[in-house]
Amino acid sequence: MNSRLISCLVIFLFCCLDSTPLCANTRKIDTFTREYLSPVRIIWQSDTTGKYIFNSEKLLEQGNGQADLVGANLCVVKGGDKINSAILLDFGKEIHGGIQVVTGMHAENSPVRVKITLGESVSEAMSEVDRSTATNDHAIREYVVSLPWLGTIEIGNSGFRFAKIELLDQKRELKLKEVRAIAVQRDIPWLGSFKSSDERLNQIWQTGAYTVYLNMQHFLWDGIKRDRLVWVGDMHPEVMTILSVFGYNEVVPKSLDFIRNITKLPEYMNGISSYSMWWVLIHYQWYLNNGDLAYLQENQEYIYSLLDLLEKKMDADGKEKLDGMRFLDWPTSPNTEAIHAGLQSMLVMTFDAGQKIATILKNKEKTSQYSQTVQLLKKHVPDANNNKSGAALLALSGLEEAKATNKRLLAVNPTDGISSFYGYYVLQARAMAGDYEGALDVIRKYWGGMLDLGATTFWEDFDLKWMENAGRIDEITPTGKVDVHAQYGNYCYKGLRNSLCHGWASGPTAWLSQHVLGITVLEAGCRKIKIEPHLGDLKWVEGTYPTPYGVVYVRHEKRADGSMKTITKAPKGVTMVR
Repeated sequence: MNSRLISCLVIFLFCCLDSTPLCANTRKIDTFTREYLSPVRIIWQSDTTGKYIFNSEKLLEQGNGQADLVGANLCVVKGGDKINSAILLDFGKEIHGGIQVVTGMHAENSPVRVKITLGESVSEAMSEVDRSTATNDHAIREYVVSLPWLGTIEIGNSGFRFAKIELLDQKRELKLKEVRAIAVQRDIPWLGSFKSSDERLNQIWQTGAYTVYLNMQHFLWDGIKRDRLVWVGDMHPEVMTILSVFGYNEVVPKSLDFIRNITKLPEYMNGISSYSMWWVLIHYQWYLNNGDLAYLQENQEYIYSLLDLLEKKMDADGKEKLDGMRFLDWPTSPNTEAIHAGLQSMLVMTFDAGQKIATILKNKEKTSQYSQTVQLLKKHVPDANNNKSGAALLALSGLEEAKATNKRLLAVNPTDGISSFYGYYVLQARAMAGDYEGALDVIRKYWGGMLDLGATTFWEDFDLKWMENAGRIDEITPTGKVDVHAQYGNYCYKGLRNSLCHGWASGPTAWLSQHVLGITVLEAGCRKIKIEPHLGDLKWVEGTYPTPYGVVYVRHEKRADGSMKTITKAPKGVTMVR
């Protein structure tokens, strides 16, 4: 049985014995693990004759990280006459961490110089910073290092799947016992799960969860290679995924507090007005799932001050006049009308959340104030100018009717004009419109398209048009095929700078847990959960969802007559309603 499923069942059984919340208010500090991974294949080597490189298959064996005096059966790399001898290794999946190299007794009893190049794609690992769009921004991916004689060295801290080892000393010989990846990640259980009759959806759910998991480092990042920063707007879909998979985790409040502490009002978080609004929306959702009233109280002064500032950024007719960087997602950037529609919608959503927060905190004055603000904002309904991201927010805020928006725009050429970030909100709007099958089709095609190109995590940016005549990212691009990673990308993520592990792209994981598994939190701390599945064309679905009281289990099966059989199990303290 899958170890993660076993851990879920153990926690579930334990929680049924006690109604004390496990997560809320604990603020525990998570530990990190270091997992050493041997490569699963050699993709390429500069020499296949055996003259300069031989016994390279030795590197695929399970290693132990220890040099030894026997020195038997080692991989030998000799300096070439015209080119540097090199090997390209595949570790099978995207990881966060570095590289460990174990050497034997090469000649001359002195260090040997190599270049180690890490890459999220084969193309990136085979590229040099000075001769391509590859970068060392945020995390170094290209190292010139000296390997010891008969020793072990650990190098690097980046996001990668592939590593190229290139011998720079052309007159030397390098003996390699092992080259292993060092995966550095949080030592936490995967409490949420999703499994259905469609293996493609199962893989997409898992990939979104894994993408965010890798980014849960000392702070919640958006990318493990590039964008190792706390981008609070990007955090929203990431937090929704964390709540669906891991439940409470200290990385979220730690990151929320970090961005609050470095953003002194009237400045906006990350310099972006919408990102300050996402901070408020995250706080409300975090409280709803975890029931941590003390944490909400800690932040109330900043929340109220921020909302009071935002109230000054609208005119007497309720039209937003937000300053700072006006941003939704990158593909929407040229469309100023869509940005206005999105920001207007976000103000509605933010003040609605503010009203709920003020009610929770029993501040009648603020509750009334923000209620009136919402009503004023709703008097102005912009046009999204045929943009799916802006239109989705109009529907989610209630400024437009979701079914009409879906029919007019979202369901028309449904994969065109969506981004890996705001695609989540498009899916949410389509669910609001009742178009679950249409949303599932987008998930299979758009996020599934990345998997078809060899992805093991979801990308900062993607367009289905990239798949035309495309090579896979886990192979050397064949002649006549398009190198997707090097060729595409826009704005700040052109070519190889594009992050292939970006947490904002994890939206389908949270969406599938909410709408297909059918779990919606109704009362703070998950004390009451609504079960409302929408299987679409699926025959069955089952999974778990973390709460402060333990793990909830749900299974839905379609009967032959079209009715639904549902099985639910909940720990004490959680009420499930249909």
